[in-house]
Amino acid sequence: MIAPFGFATAGAIRFGRGTLAEAAPFAAQFTRVLLVRSASVTAADDLVRDLRKSGDVLELIAKGEPDLPAIEHHLITARPFAPDLIVAIGGGAVIDLGKALAALIPAPHGALRYLEVVGEGQPLDKHPLPLIAIPTTAGTGTEVTRNAVIGVPDAGRKVSLRDPRLYPILALIDPDLCLSCPRAVILASGLDAITQVIEPFISSRANPMTDALCRDAISRGLGALRRLMDHDDTDAWDDMALTSVYGGLALANSGLGAVHGFAGVIGGQTGAAHGTICGALLVPALQANLAAATGETADRITWVIDRIADQYGSLSAFQAWGRDHGLPRLQTLGVTPAMHDQIAQDARASSSYKANPIDLGLSALRGILGQA
Repeated sequence: MIAPFGFATAGAIRFGRGTLAEAAPFAAQFTRVLLVRSASVTAADDLVRDLRKSGDVLELIAKGEPDLPAIEHHLITARPFAPDLIVAIGGGAVIDLGKALAALIPAPHGALRYLEVVGEGQPLDKHPLPLIAIPTTAGTGTEVTRNAVIGVPDAGRKVSLRDPRLYPILALIDPDLCLSCPRAVILASGLDAITQVIEPFISSRANPMTDALCRDAISRGLGALRRLMDHDDTDAWDDMALTSVYGGLALANSGLGAVHGFAGVIGGQTGAAHGTICGALLVPALQANLAAATGETADRITWVIDRIADQYGSLSAFQAWGRDHGLPRLQTLGVTPAMHDQIAQDARASSSYKANPIDLGLSALRGILGQA
């Protein structure tokens, strides 16, 4: 018997090289567009020009990962403009900023009313603004999820603003936009994408639809990342971008696990890049889950490890490969042994950890940190 499950995602998904050209015609049905972008994404320059042919456009340049003070600053500019559409083009941080603004521009209350963990975690009082999400990296999958990850410096955490109405109305994934990614970004975002198809597959909330996506994407992503890093094979961007989309679809419907439970805590405390943290934690988290797993859960984790071995030889060889390519250990990112106990406690209480297939306990969680 198949347990009941649901599946939700963006209003429409368009995937393929050259599909960026579809953004402006789609946006032409709106009159006031807030464009959230990275300064370094040159494709956004052409997009702005095309958007201005059919309406008013206000550009907002995103810097770094979104945090609460930056969002509150951007709201001062964005609310008087009164956009009826937001277009976000850039990496996952840029799209998360666009989603946060889509939620908060119409909101009658401050952000803490809606933030998980550090706030009240309430649903949005008003429908968010429509959003077109255009990723320029292949990692987060946020273009097809219903949450925005926001740093809260006063709490030392990264947490989610989440609402079922926050899915973009259009997710437009053009692998050509990834071609200029620096190698460090390729590695970190690629490991994030791979983690986000592994954790939903072994999660306690896995379902047949997300299983189908993850089974395809785990091998696809592992192979694509190696082709990009070892052979500079630009044809691999299609597979890497598709893995990222599948990861977003899967995590939004089956949850994540221990790696992302840690990542929200560590990212908030150190400011380290999310994908880098995930990459450092993935192997020791798989090992810890396998050691505690039985039955189907153990079979799923073993299947994942076998797929890693197909591409990299073994789990330990995969970890060594990442470090050979510059993936740092957690201690290099500022996570000292003295921090392990509190990080483990905070991670265990996080929303992402709740879908981990096993409640590992604090000792095992501290062990993951020590191995990463």
